[in-house]
Amino acid sequence: MNVSISGHHISVTEAMDTAVREKLEKVERHFDQIQSIQVILSLDNSGASDGGKKSHKAEAIMRVSGQEMFVQAYEDDMYKAINEMADKLDRQVRKYKTRQERKKTQGAGRDSRYQDLTPAEAVPAA
Repeated sequence: MNVSISGHHISVTEAMDTAVREKLEKVERHFDQIQSIQVILSLDNSGASDGGKKSHKAEAIMRVSGQEMFVQAYEDDMYKAINEMADKLDRQVRKYKTRQERKKTQGAGRDSRYQDLTPAEAVPAA
């Protein structure tokens, strides 16, 4: 799995890098077919003009075969944002994996309806 971590309006420290990689290990344990994950840590000042606090944002783009998943999290603390981002990504991965497993079982379920019948019985009556 290829993980790239970058910062926007913020320098990524070694501690932030370690925190992101540790949190993404949990995601990788649930789903091992991840091609790459791009994480962007940034300081978002959009709420600063109206008296709001500056907010830390963590966003991730994960690529699996045939699909991209995007999550973002805003928190007052960067480490809280990283945790929230990893949790959201983990939920998306589990949802994606469940959908893939359902597709596999649905296909097998349709064909197995007539398995116990002889060829003459398998033809539905008109």
